Amino acid sequence: MAEIVVNDSNFESEVLASELPVLVDFWAEWCGPCRMLGPVIESIAEKYEGKLKVCKINVDEAMETAEKYMISSIPAVKFFKGGEVVNESIGFVPQAKLEQIIDSIV
Repeated sequence: MAEIVVNDSNFESEVLASELPVLVDFWAEWCGPCRMLGPVIESIAEKYEGKLKVCKINVDEAMETAEKYMISSIPAVKFFKGGEVVNESIGFVPQAKLEQIIDSIV
């Protein structure tokens, strides 16, 4: 399963109402570190298929959601479980670090 693109209108149904834990990658087209993190997020989506939902949200297109979650630096990765943020990571981080967080919540 590839990453799911979310926006202001489907964020609640795809992320907050998900039965699986959710990784949400807050990113933007113009952000270099976001582009570097892209393949890592894609790899995680494949590795954790069926255990973790992986979503991407473009902060330029979903300003309401970005503002609600106080996104001031990107890339920002937030981990949701039961509709609540349970962990987060700011900036480019190696896949192993993200997997440590994921393994603690799945």
